[in-house]
Amino acid sequence: MDDAVAQVRRFNRTVTHRVGALEDAFLARSRPLGHSRVLWEIGDSGTDVRELRSRLDLDSGYLSRVLRALEDAGLVEVGTSPADGRVRVARLTAAGAGERAELDARSDDAAAAVLTGLSAPQRARLLAAMAEVDRLLQASMVDVAPADPRDPDARHCLAAYFAELARRFDRGFDPGRSLPATDEELVPPAGVLLLARLHGEPVGCAALKLHGPQPAEVKRMWVAESVRGLGVGRRLLTAVEEHAAAAGVRTLRLETNRALGEAITLYRSAGYREVPAFNDEPFADHWFEKQLAAERGDPGRSPGRSPA
Repeated sequence: MDDAVAQVRRFNRTVTHRVGALEDAFLARSRPLGHSRVLWEIGDSGTDVRELRSRLDLDSGYLSRVLRALEDAGLVEVGTSPADGRVRVARLTAAGAGERAELDARSDDAAAAVLTGLSAPQRARLLAAMAEVDRLLQASMVDVAPADPRDPDARHCLAAYFAELARRFDRGFDPGRSLPATDEELVPPAGVLLLARLHGEPVGCAALKLHGPQPAEVKRMWVAESVRGLGVGRRLLTAVEEHAAAAGVRTLRLETNRALGEAITLYRSAGYREVPAFNDEPFADHWFEKQLAAERGDPGRSPGRSPA
């Protein structure tokens, strides 16, 4: 692990040096990289300040100072939203829009300069490596944690989950005909709902229904198309198993539809074995079960925040 940490730090030093993050005047525009990035992220149509903070994972105090500096420079205006007076919105002034365009042009030139000193094969290798690093860094920023099923983000994920099932199942999907997983069943001590978020936005969910000494159930497994391939589904499934083990569960069960081939592959690769039907779920074609190792959890501990 020490060698891996050292390699990550070495990579960070190389990147920050190459992109000019160490300079007070990023791209020779008299302001540091952080200020330029905020200016660029505000965009031509303006941005909710809370959304901006979440998207960039910035401390609210730091973002306030950056916005104040950009306001003082005449590049940004911060005011209330016409639709909701409680919401603060940052917008570019005419000078700010011009500065953003200049940053775009200079950023293109800086990116081209990185590629200029490389041969065609080296450029191809670098671009492929960058794409892979970008995906892995995105994966590392996904946060998985319990949430109230009545939370708007949870409602968003569950609605998207139901809509996708309706599109993909041969016979469509009707939540009213499916075996339930109600709000009351997805809060401790009856169960837990886990949400995956990236930059503060909900991108996946999974739920656990507990049945005392009887096998528990994995429910509501869904991952947004935008983050598929980043391992979010496996993160969610692992977190569900950890919560189940902590609650003393030794057997986990789930059912799924034949249309969800990627989910079936995930379950099998995670150690779930196909078993005869154990319920009368009308939309299920496959039933799976997994035994959890006793040492994985402490039966006396209630489910808490999952590792992120």
